[in-house]
Amino acid sequence: MVSIVLDTDDNPYLVFESLNAKGRPLTQADLIRNYFFMRIHVDKQEKVYNDYWLPMQTALGESLTEFIRHFLMRIGSIIKQGDVYYALKESVSTSNATDYLSDLRKFSIYYQRLIYPELEPEVQLQKYFRRLNRIEVTTAYPLLLNFYSNYADGKITGDDFVAILKTLENYLIRRFVCNVPSNTLNKIFPIVYPQIISKHPDNIVEGFKTVLQGRGYPKDNEFYLRFRETKFYGGGDRQIKTKLILETIEESFAHKERVPFDNLSIEHIMPQTLSEWWQNELGAEWEETHDLFLHTIGNLTLTAYNTELSNDSFPTKKKTFEESHLELNKYFSEIPHWTRNEIEQRAEKLAKHAIELWAYFGQENTSPTDLQEVTGTTPLSLSILGQRIPVDSWRDVLEQTLNTVADLEQEKFEVLAHNFPRYLGKDKNKFRAIRQLQNGYYIEMNLSAQSIQKLCYQAMETIELTSEDWNVIVK
Repeated sequence: MVSIVLDTDDNPYLVFESLNAKGRPLTQADLIRNYFFMRIHVDKQEKVYNDYWLPMQTALGESLTEFIRHFLMRIGSIIKQGDVYYALKESVSTSNATDYLSDLRKFSIYYQRLIYPELEPEVQLQKYFRRLNRIEVTTAYPLLLNFYSNYADGKITGDDFVAILKTLENYLIRRFVCNVPSNTLNKIFPIVYPQIISKHPDNIVEGFKTVLQGRGYPKDNEFYLRFRETKFYGGGDRQIKTKLILETIEESFAHKERVPFDNLSIEHIMPQTLSEWWQNELGAEWEETHDLFLHTIGNLTLTAYNTELSNDSFPTKKKTFEESHLELNKYFSEIPHWTRNEIEQRAEKLAKHAIELWAYFGQENTSPTDLQEVTGTTPLSLSILGQRIPVDSWRDVLEQTLNTVADLEQEKFEVLAHNFPRYLGKDKNKFRAIRQLQNGYYIEMNLSAQSIQKLCYQAMETIELTSEDWNVIVK
């Protein structure tokens, strides 16, 4: 039984409602707080609470439980969200409860600055905390807590810490562009720091690069090709990451009068809805060009006039771009037309720039299994969803890819049929050169090797399959 004593001005019925109708279940942090103060003498409880727990709880609010999870994971453990309380109990006893809570409070200050970069006093650190938060770096927080502790204790300098943050961004950007699965990061990052301390204790910055290099870090050839081919614009957090990439390219031109990015948005030069003018501009293959190049980097820029530009013709957009203060948009001043060829040329230029901005930080930058230009190559085998299938041509690659998805992931196949009607459908009269899939659908086969590769990349991204789920070995 719980007895609650009210002041004369309190309404007992509102209290009753709050407790019984609006009450929330206990969080892991609530249980942890109770566990700590059961192990701290009653005479010290109020002081310890005010000195350590209350400031931490006030600063982090709803993020407190997640902070404690990341604090526990910083030593290399992998802890599920529902197991935080039980994991902490193994480390805290009556003899060390106060000291442990003091340590927790210290790390909570670091964590607060990571998730609220405006609280970080060092400008450069604040800048890269902001950038990393835009590319969803939550899984790296256990690792970053260790690095921040090293920085706070003087074991690494501020420049070292910035170099570490740049390395982490580089790693994440390259994986995003190359569609390397992100669901393994929560297993990768907790074990990185123990390995650095074990193998590279005297050079944490270089040790960090060495450890990351062997954990799904794309090399230049793959990054260059994927940067040109991938579907940057899309759902989820793709637009946020793509905007960061475009902003970074713009910043690299180092203008003295920088344009604020807050009011800018991503603009498609070839618009998402094609007018008759655009169909004529793109030529006979306008449907294929629109489907395969619309969301690629070559067709994207930044502008504050996204709504006004809409699906205007290229000459109209070009006038707006010529008045822009962005170097990205000055590129268009000498371009007379905007077709597939111009999109590919700009994508190539931006890809070369990206390789310089997110430069490869490891050794042995090429290998025989790297991605390569597909024109003139012969596929030998397709790996998809755990299966390895022999193929003789890029048309075989497309057919076997779709057959496998239809067989193993019917719902995802329906998503592809909805998103790629230009290449996939039940009416064979819609297509020029066809093959029929095992489920009765027809696919367009009048495509170059490069177009088939681009179509497969974008199809796999659409149904959230990664480079581990689909790849081709070529001769």
